Amino acid sequence: MKPEYLLIVGIYLGFAIAEALGGGFIRRPGQTRADAFVELVSTITLFGLTQPAILLTSAALCGWLMPGMAGAWAQLPIVAQVALFLVADDMMQYWWHRLSHSVPWLYSLHRPHHNAAYMSVRIVYRNNLFYYALMPSLWLSGVLIYLGLGWVYAGYAVVKMLVIIAAHSHLPWDAPLYRVRALSPLMWLVERTISTPATHWAHHGKHKADGVTNYKGNFGNLLFFWDVLFGTAKITRRYPGAIGVEGMNDVGATEQLLWPLVRSAPPAAVATPKPAR
Repeated sequence: MKPEYLLIVGIYLGFAIAEALGGGFIRRPGQTRADAFVELVSTITLFGLTQPAILLTSAALCGWLMPGMAGAWAQLPIVAQVALFLVADDMMQYWWHRLSHSVPWLYSLHRPHHNAAYMSVRIVYRNNLFYYALMPSLWLSGVLIYLGLGWVYAGYAVVKMLVIIAAHSHLPWDAPLYRVRALSPLMWLVERTISTPATHWAHHGKHKADGVTNYKGNFGNLLFFWDVLFGTAKITRRYPGAIGVEGMNDVGATEQLLWPLVRSAPPAAVATPKPAR
């Protein structure tokens, strides 16, 4: 296994252990029998099949379409390489995520991520099996790796996953820092730069009327700056009281994973009595 993958696994396990010691990892309040199955299958599929297949396929396509460009950008300054990933991967994922909350069929692929009634590192990779396969940012990252940015991608991916995993954990690292008045200016900058538990939990909030929830915003993954830049940010330094999807019917595990191949049967029509004549 590549070193960056080992580091990401280590980060994930570290937060999982912290959750287990601080209130539960295996059992979360509000979880259903289907939750663990959906999370396990989607996570294993992403790392065991989807991501490797995308990176290999994008490299093969690049080799076919531009064979002379392999490694051509390897000598770019590291700052430029990081900037390319921030735009082609992280900003693109912001727009994909935002689109997924606007286009109904895309939301059907993304809804499993929000179907959980709890925050936890368990849900970091929880999505429909086709969601990541269609994600443009993964394909563009494959192109940049072909162009010679693989070593930078390794470090970039570790930092990005550290931020994302920490933002999903049910142990909010930012909460104690908000209580230190001297750190308020620093936290003002941090919460407008990267995703934090407060800003990302708001995206997973269930009730828009609670004054915290912003499921039509706070889309950032590594950088919350994209939300600030594109007008979808909501910063309250508070956490929603409930997590999940609002006003939608329950969806079974197989549909969460395999929609549109598996669809729920439409609800039976309720006959309306005819008025007496």
